[in-house]
Amino acid sequence: MNRGPLYQHDFRPQFSGHQTFPLRYGWLKKAYDRVSETKQNSKNKTLCWGDDAIARFGVGKNMVASIRHWSSVVGVIKESSRDNRVETTEFGDFLFGEQGLDPYLEHPTSLWLIHWNLATSWRKKTTWFWAFNHYPNLTFERDQLIARLENLTKELRWPQVAYSTLKKDVACFIRTYAVQPSTAKAKHDDSLESPLTELGLLKPINKRDGFSFVRGPKSTLSGKMVVYALIEFWREYSSSTALSVESIAYEPGSPGRVFLLDENDVIDRLTNIDEVTDSRLTWNETAGLKQVVQNPDFGLSSGQAFQLIKSDYL
Repeated sequence: MNRGPLYQHDFRPQFSGHQTFPLRYGWLKKAYDRVSETKQNSKNKTLCWGDDAIARFGVGKNMVASIRHWSSVVGVIKESSRDNRVETTEFGDFLFGEQGLDPYLEHPTSLWLIHWNLATSWRKKTTWFWAFNHYPNLTFERDQLIARLENLTKELRWPQVAYSTLKKDVACFIRTYAVQPSTAKAKHDDSLESPLTELGLLKPINKRDGFSFVRGPKSTLSGKMVVYALIEFWREYSSSTALSVESIAYEPGSPGRVFLLDENDVIDRLTNIDEVTDSRLTWNETAGLKQVVQNPDFGLSSGQAFQLIKSDYL
């Protein structure tokens, strides 16, 4: 039986917003800085994304829309649906604020945070969430992924989505994570690659338009980042005071799924969770059941999760 938010009866997918452009270096900071410098204006949405944004950002109209989309979906900014206002977020401040820890995304933990936010954003990034949390195989061809998504829309009776829309969304997904082969070296510009290609989660394989998810240990993924993700997963999906290692490794939206970790990788990261969290979360093996147990005094707040990973930057 399929589980997870995509299978809720009232779910509505989203396959657009990026204007076919993957996330690029510098975009999130540009958006954060513009929102930050206009936040004193109670109706700053037009100031951020109006006609002068083309000149201010030095890009075309569609790319301005893409910058807006990515900064919102990643969670650097948030827009009110009730008024003409845009604000920075706790996450945006964490990376890009006056005391921001990584304004130029030079630390791998920042990239893992961005990936986590995208791959768990089931309300806005359907392809991203489905590919990392539900797609059953390690390898795929581009057309195969599009066809599987098309079948899913029919199976779940989602509003009809044009094939061309799915094709563009899958193309953007691939360009977000996989370094694109260059047929002409002189035309290849690394600055156009998405920063998330550095994570090595998706790679081209030796077949026509084929790709492979890279499952297994991740050398740049810190133990504290995994604990951060576990706390966010716990907050979103469970009210229990304990989570089994199977849930943490295999459930949709879990650290194991999103980071493409095997169960043994997950266990390796969690056995010292007592030390990482000052015993606010503990590793427990009773009667053969491996699980993480929550201290009753630990509230699983996002603020506490951010505090855990701050030391990664020091």
